Amino acid sequence: MEKKLKGLIQELETKLASIETVNDLNLLKAEYLGKKSVFNDLMKQLKDVSNEEKPRFGKLINEAKQEIAAKLDSARAELERKLVASKLKSEAIDVTLPGKSVNTGSKHLISQVIEEVEDIFIGLGYTVKEGPEVESDKYNFEMLNLPKDHPARDMQDSLYISEETLLRTHTSPVQVRSLLENSNQEPMKIICPGKVYRKDDDDQTHSHQFTQVEALVVDEKANLADLKGTLLFVAQKLFGEEREIRLRPSYFPFTEPSVEVDVSCYKCGGVGCSMCGNTGWIEILGAGMVNNNVLRDAGYDPNRFQGFALGMGVERIAILKHGVDDIRAFYTNDLRFNKQFRGK
Repeated sequence: MEKKLKGLIQELETKLASIETVNDLNLLKAEYLGKKSVFNDLMKQLKDVSNEEKPRFGKLINEAKQEIAAKLDSARAELERKLVASKLKSEAIDVTLPGKSVNTGSKHLISQVIEEVEDIFIGLGYTVKEGPEVESDKYNFEMLNLPKDHPARDMQDSLYISEETLLRTHTSPVQVRSLLENSNQEPMKIICPGKVYRKDDDDQTHSHQFTQVEALVVDEKANLADLKGTLLFVAQKLFGEEREIRLRPSYFPFTEPSVEVDVSCYKCGGVGCSMCGNTGWIEILGAGMVNNNVLRDAGYDPNRFQGFALGMGVERIAILKHGVDDIRAFYTNDLRFNKQFRGK
């Protein structure tokens, strides 16, 4: 029996030397330690051994079985080590090779300018507000002191969906909605960025869809000096700390008094050039003190409250800051144009 067991171990060692895969090793394990293995046959033969010899033969069989199991485990560990080494070799990464370039997108120039303006106003304590692009006549016109017969309500200017519904022509309706929502009539400082629509022919300087950012301040102390200080601060943040502004009298139905705001030309420093039409000034936005009728319609007592508002075209700001010569470039989705302003 002892000689036979040693022969089995030697036979296993010979077979293990030629094993190349884990599957072959599993088959070999079943041959030696499985239910129909040699050791099961040996255990069955114990019944023919005398009672005096059974303990010794049982011990020899168990020791041989344990030795064979250990050799199989050792062979499995070596196969797995070789498999890992082979994978590491075949899947190795040469870290000295140049990296692959990945084409990534970037924010559109209009989005960049909107975020720049938002950052300026948020730094001044303003809150960003948004509203629907499909608006009612009431919020878009009537509550902004634009009666039914006002020229700005002409069908040639506005895109109506129904008699009382249209695509908003400015973001001022967001201001009206915010005033109505502010039932406690607490001081309010908001900006309203968003798309607006006009029935206009698209050309180099006009578009039927464009983007505005409007600002509104309402409290008990807001005045024209506050408005001028805000305008100067915004102009200098957008166009340079050396810039100056000037206010020219104008007319808007929802503000009184109203002003057009010019900034000193950043290209010529106010001396005069082709960009500013040799005037030294560039028009950038409109502003004014909120009309009493607007405050009254929103439920505010104009004898107690006052405010100011301003509105700028984002495309115009982008054109001036980045030298874009055609407003249509913002909407044609030409990647060559968009890539020029990546990361700006």
